[in-house]
Amino acid sequence: MQPSLFLIPVPLGKTELSKVLPPYNKEVILSIRHFIVENVRTARRFLKQTEPAINIDELAFFLLNKHTSPEGVSELLKPIENGYSIGIISEAGCPAIADPGADVVAIAQHKNIKVVPLVGPSSILLALMASGFNGQNFAFHGYLPIDGASRTKALKTLEGRIYSENQTQLFIETPYRNMQMVDDILKNCKPSSKLCIAADITLKSEFIQTLTVAEWRKKQRPNLSKRPCLFALYK
Repeated sequence: MQPSLFLIPVPLGKTELSKVLPPYNKEVILSIRHFIVENVRTARRFLKQTEPAINIDELAFFLLNKHTSPEGVSELLKPIENGYSIGIISEAGCPAIADPGADVVAIAQHKNIKVVPLVGPSSILLALMASGFNGQNFAFHGYLPIDGASRTKALKTLEGRIYSENQTQLFIETPYRNMQMVDDILKNCKPSSKLCIAADITLKSEFIQTLTVAEWRKKQRPNLSKRPCLFALYK
């Protein structure tokens, strides 16, 4: 097998691997001995869940996070230069999507290293699929500003795009501020605009619902505190 950089998805939460990951991913994982990870402990736990018999002590883990320098990112690819494939493991979902793994992939592409994305759950795409919104023209914005005035301005800007560009707008919030985000959306967006709230995607507690802002204002809101959640706006 050509030494490659494999992008290895992980579940979005506590769910059976067989429900969200294809068997081929396990084959790839068992062929790799070098992993780039955000958190060594959770990566080791995921690998043990994938194959309980795997010998974790034989594996090498290289830490990647927002504090890793550009020079350090480049060094992470050294095993490939020595003939060994590397796997990138995110904390949740797909590597390089709203994830620091993108920096490693960019360098790999620049060095003409083969990059192989594996199939797995993406909260962004799953939420978009279930929302009923425009899946041909959409944008993901990550986190919106925390400051009240800046957040209001950002929401107004995103809402403007759903009407002027026919574009679905997706964004996230820190789990403990989800309820505040809902309040801000309902306070600042047009009654006719549609909001999809998608929480705990692929988990037993999954909640996905689309209503107009006016309808959400009348409805008892779900408790989203400390739950991974994605928000989408459309017309």
